[in-house]
Amino acid sequence: MVMRLERVPGTYAVARLPPGAAVPAWGQDGALYSLIRTPEETSLVCLDADKPPGVQAERGWAAPRGAGTLDFALTGVLASLTAPLAAAEISLLHFQPLTRTAYLLKPRPWSPPLRPCAQRGLQ
Repeated sequence: MVMRLERVPGTYAVARLPPGAAVPAWGQDGALYSLIRTPEETSLVCLDADKPPGVQAERGWAAPRGAGTLDFALTGVLASLTAPLAAAEISLLHFQPLTRTAYLLKPRPWSPPLRPCAQRGLQ
C-alpha cells in the first residue's frame, strides 16, 4: 500500500489548555485545528504563529493529511505510515476527522531526509 500525503499550509503547535477549556478564538485560524479533551487536560492543534505567549505548547509541526478519503474498514493504514517515519526518526501525532486523516510530523534535528520514506511506501 502506498500512502499519499498532501501538505497543509503552515506550521502547527499542540497547545495545552486547562481541563474542559473551549476552543479559544486565537486557535481557530489556519487550514485545520483540532481540540482533544481528556479529564486531565485539553489540547489544541493550532497554527504555531497564533499561539499566544505563556501558553504551554509543543511547536514546529508540519501538518500533512491523507490525499483522499479512507474507508474506516481498512486495516494497517496507520502502521504503513508509522514504520517509514520511525525509520526516518520523525515524530508523528495522528488525529482522525471523519473523511480525511490528519497528521502532525516533526523531524528531529538529526533526522535523515524524507527520501527513505518514499522507498518504504510513503509519498
